[in-house]
Amino acid sequence: MSEAPKPAETPRSTAEADFTKYKTAADIVNNVLKKLVALCVEGAKVIDLCVEGDKLLEEGTGAVYNKSVKGVKVSKGLAFPTSVSVNNAVAHFSPLESDPSSGQTLAKTDVVKLHLGAHIDGFAAISAETVVVGATEKEPVTGRKADVIKAAWTAAEVAMRLVKVGNKNWQITDAVNKVTAAWNCKAVEGMLSCQQSQNVIDGKKRIILNPSEQQKRDFETITFAENEVYGIDILVASTEDGKARLEESRTTIYQRESTVTYQLKLKTSRAVFSDVQRKSGAFPFNIRSLEDEKRARLGLQEAVQHGLVKPYEVIYTPANTFVAAFHFTIGLLPAGPVLITAPPVWYKPELVKSEKELEDPELKELLTKKLREDKKSKKKKAAGEGENGEVAAEAKA
Repeated sequence: MSEAPKPAETPRSTAEADFTKYKTAADIVNNVLKKLVALCVEGAKVIDLCVEGDKLLEEGTGAVYNKSVKGVKVSKGLAFPTSVSVNNAVAHFSPLESDPSSGQTLAKTDVVKLHLGAHIDGFAAISAETVVVGATEKEPVTGRKADVIKAAWTAAEVAMRLVKVGNKNWQITDAVNKVTAAWNCKAVEGMLSCQQSQNVIDGKKRIILNPSEQQKRDFETITFAENEVYGIDILVASTEDGKARLEESRTTIYQRESTVTYQLKLKTSRAVFSDVQRKSGAFPFNIRSLEDEKRARLGLQEAVQHGLVKPYEVIYTPANTFVAAFHFTIGLLPAGPVLITAPPVWYKPELVKSEKELEDPELKELLTKKLREDKKSKKKKAAGEGENGEVAAEAKA
C-alpha cells in the first residue's frame, strides 16, 4: 500500500508567506527579462518590446495564485509597465502607437535599459538592466558605453551590500558617488530608491542618488531595519554632473497617489480615474492599458493637476551621452539580506571592457563580501570575539 501524500508545507509566518509572493513575482519578472533581452536586436521596434513585455507579465501572473482565499481572489499583475529607454533616455520610455516616437527602432551598439515589474497580492518585484545591442565577447562594449555600464553595475553591487540592518541611506548615496567617479561618470541627479510593502513601491524610507545641495538639506536620514524590502534603482550617466531634462517625449506611465483626495469635476476624469483604480490599483500603469487612449489622456489631465495621479516623466541627458541602469529588489530578512530579483540576464564582464577600474580599497573589499554571512562564518566570528574578550580580560587583570 502506497503512503498517503504529505501535505504541502506552508510558510511558518506571515513574513514568509509575503516573501514567497515576492519571489514568485521575481521569477516571472526574470523570465520576461530573458525573453526581452533576446528580442533586443538591430531593427526591433521599441513599442513592440514594451507591448510584448506587458503581455508576458500578464501571462506570467495570470498562471499563478488562481485559488480564492476565503472567497477573495488574490490580486496580481504589473507592478511596473515595461519601458525601453535607449542611449541618453534615462527611464520610463514606453510610447503609444499614436505617439510620434512610436516608430523608434534599435540600432547596433544602442545602450538599452529594460525596466519592468510584477506583483502577487501587492508584493512587487521590480527589475531593470542594461543591454547593448549586438555586443558579443568577440565585439565587446568599449569606450564611454563600457564605462557607464561598468560604473552602474559596480554601484549596484556595492549598494546591495550596504542595504543591511543598521546602515543608513547616506552610506549608499556616498558609496555610489565614489564608485561612479572611478569611471568619470555620475549618478543621475535626484533619482530615488524606496522602501516597499504590500501595495506600496514608493514608501517613506528612501535613498537618493547624486542629490543637489537643496536635496541634501531637505532629505530625511533613515536606518534600514529587519523585515523591510527595498527597490534599489541605480541610474548612472556618462556626464560630469548627472543632470537630466525633459524633452519632447510624451509621458505614458502614471501612478495613483493613495495619500491624496480630491473630487474630480469632469465626468471623463472620473470615469478614467475609476478605470485606473480598477485595473492597476496602487501600481504604475501605462495609458495603453486603458480602454481609450485619447479619452484617457484627456481624463488624466485633471487628475494629474490635482495630485491624484503622478506622471513618470521621460527625461534625457545631453545628446551623445549614455545612461545605464540596474534595478533590484532586496529583502532584509532575520537571517540576513537576500536578493529577491535575479542577477542581470545580459551583463557579464566579458561583454563590457572598460579601461578604468575601481581603486578605492574599502569598496573593493566590500565587493568581495557575500550579501549574507553563512552560519559557520557567524559562529567562527562569535568564537573569535569571545576569545579576544577573554584575552583582553586577562591582560586587564
